[in-house]
Amino acid sequence: MVTVFGLWHLGSVTAACCAEHFPTVGLDPDEDRIRQLSEGQAPLHEPGLDSLIQAGIESKNLHFSSNLRDVLSNTQVLWVTFDTPVDDDDHADTDWVIDQIRSAVPLLNPGTVVLISSQLPVTTTRKLEQEFSERQLYFAVSPENLRLGKSLEIFRSPGRIVVGTRNDSAKEVIAKVLEPFCDNILWMSIESAEMTKHAINAFLAVSVTYANELARLCEGVGANAHEVAQGLKSESRIGPGAYVSPGGAFAGGTLARDVQFLKALASVEDAQLFVIPAILQSNTHHKSWALTRLQEILGKLTNRRIGILGLTYKPGTSTLRRSNALELAKRLVESGAKVSALDPAVQRDDAELGMIELASSAEDLFQFADAVVLMTEWPEFRTLDWNMLIPLMNRPVILDQDRFCGAAVDATGLAAKYYSVGVS
Repeated sequence: MVTVFGLWHLGSVTAACCAEHFPTVGLDPDEDRIRQLSEGQAPLHEPGLDSLIQAGIESKNLHFSSNLRDVLSNTQVLWVTFDTPVDDDDHADTDWVIDQIRSAVPLLNPGTVVLISSQLPVTTTRKLEQEFSERQLYFAVSPENLRLGKSLEIFRSPGRIVVGTRNDSAKEVIAKVLEPFCDNILWMSIESAEMTKHAINAFLAVSVTYANELARLCEGVGANAHEVAQGLKSESRIGPGAYVSPGGAFAGGTLARDVQFLKALASVEDAQLFVIPAILQSNTHHKSWALTRLQEILGKLTNRRIGILGLTYKPGTSTLRRSNALELAKRLVESGAKVSALDPAVQRDDAELGMIELASSAEDLFQFADAVVLMTEWPEFRTLDWNMLIPLMNRPVILDQDRFCGAAVDATGLAAKYYSVGVS
């Protein structure tokens, strides 16, 4: 039996997908969360997740429990999937996750595989192995690889799975668990697997900040950063899949968390770094792009009516925490602007909204607006009736960091002032 331990985003997706293929127990100390999941409702919005959980329950392959002792005495694989909390400065509360693991390990039988997918710093697993060496457990690491809004798709067909282990018996057990999802498993040492996750996220963070710094220069000299990105990707040593498209700053804490892990590791190892510490500084500066542009275009923002299209961290999720869109909206309110927002996944009673109004429709959002800023790229925004909406505005000013709706706005033929990152 596989027990998925920790049931927020990563864990609820893991448990639901595993239950499509074998008996799975979702385990979490939060009794309210267990009650919610047992009723077929995920703790956050992820397309298709509620239905998949309900299907697992109906098939009797998926059960949920908060009773660690009863569940762990019968498990062969404990898959640790707690989402590592991150504070507003992108520092992870790794001690909290480690404490959860410590609460479970003494209840496991010898020979149990402890597969860790929670984001934890390199060398964490080695320390756990040393701490519980007398328990005769097999520790392993498989870094999480999900993306909000596309998690089921990514989990079911990941392309490759990284696994770090030191034991052939554990390798054999893990291979059987992962077989339904992927036959391309990259086996490596535990420390290499931990470091691979840090390396991937830090590289993606470097790519985002690099593209946006180039975009800043493009805006100054009249170059088009999107055309420059095409030129970059045409270079065979870079490639068409490179993560170097100008647009919004990265948010949410996932990439930044691994940058902070590497900075902390450099301090411990007394290694002098130059590129990695600069990533967050550059990204933080770029977060102000939309606010700066609005100030340049409109002057003082007091009593200006600003509409925000999209508030969530990403499309396909209801998560607001660490959202660039929410951060911009709050800064606009602080500047004296009247801010309304439209998002298909945000409810009016969400406590994080504060002074931000929720528009009842796109027409309501655009009516008498001095500017509209597209922040979260929900697919339905591409199909808005721009021909009808733009004339409703007090000023036809549209900011779209990634040029997500550029083709649709251009097709109207209206004289709207349209701004995106990297285009002067």
